[in-house]
Amino acid sequence: MSKIIGVEQSLSNVEQALQAKGYEVKQLRNEQDAQNCDCCVITGQDENVMGISNIVTEGSVINAHGLSADEVCERVEKLLN
Repeated sequence: MSKIIGVEQSLSNVEQALQAKGYEVKQLRNEQDAQNCDCCVITGQDENVMGISNIVTEGSVINAHGLSADEVCERVEKLLN
């Protein structure tokens, strides 16, 4: 079974890199999209706004801020393998 990776819409380069490595990628448009994802990749721009953090997924979350698409892929692989 392939792993499902949720990726914020603005990270199209990360989405393409993960698809090239064989991952199933799901765009994150709202909280419900993160459900059932094995891992989520976020931009970090709106992370923990106003000190509020709701848990919407049991999977790991990777903050892609300052990382290249290849670096994000490496982190995903480390988390899921």
